[in-house]
Amino acid sequence: MQATREERRVSADAEPVSPGKRADARRNEKALLDAAASVFVTDGVNAPVRRVAAAAGVGMGTIYRHFPTRVDLIAAVYRHQIDACAEAGPTLLATAPSPFAALRQWVDLFVDFLATKHGLAAAIRSDPDGFAGLHALFLDRLVPVFDDLLTAARNAGEVTADIAAYQLMRGIGDICAGAEMADPNYDARVTIRLLLDGCRR
Repeated sequence: MQATREERRVSADAEPVSPGKRADARRNEKALLDAAASVFVTDGVNAPVRRVAAAAGVGMGTIYRHFPTRVDLIAAVYRHQIDACAEAGPTLLATAPSPFAALRQWVDLFVDFLATKHGLAAAIRSDPDGFAGLHALFLDRLVPVFDDLLTAARNAGEVTADIAAYQLMRGIGDICAGAEMADPNYDARVTIRLLLDGCRR
C-alpha cells in the first residue's frame, strides 16, 4: 500500500531521534527526578514546583512538559526512588566494608524514600488503584533486595538468623511514620539505628 501525500509529508518533516538524544533526555529526566526527590525529602511532597525547578536548574515549563500534574511528578519520583534503592543494594554489597555496613547504608537510602512514600498516599488519594500499583512495585522490587542484604550479613555472622526482611522493613516503616508528627524531640534515624544495632549478633 502506498503512503498518502500527508503521510509522506509527516515522515519527511519528522526529526529522527538519535540514540545520543535519547540518552540525553534520560539523563535530564533523571537529574530532574533526583532534584525533586531531594526537595520532597526535605520539604515534603507539597513543596512548590518552582522549588523543584530551581533545584533541578530548569524552568517551570520543563517540569510541566515532563509531568503535567503534581501527581504525575510525585508518582515518577516514587518509581525513580524504588529503582534507585533496588539498584543500590548490589552496589553497596560490592563496595561497603562489610555486609552490615552495606545494610546500614541501604537503610539510609530507604528512609529517604519513605519520606516521599508517606506523602504520596495523600497526594494521589483520588487514584487508589494507581497507588496500589506503586505499592505492589515497592514490595516486588525492594523486599528481595533487602533480603539479599540481610542474607549476606547473616552469612557473615553479623546479624541474628531469625529476622525476616519484610518484618524488619515494616518496622523501619512504622518508625518513619512517627516522624510525620513533626516532633522536634523525635529523630526516626536514631531509633532505626538502635533497631539495627539490636539485630546484630
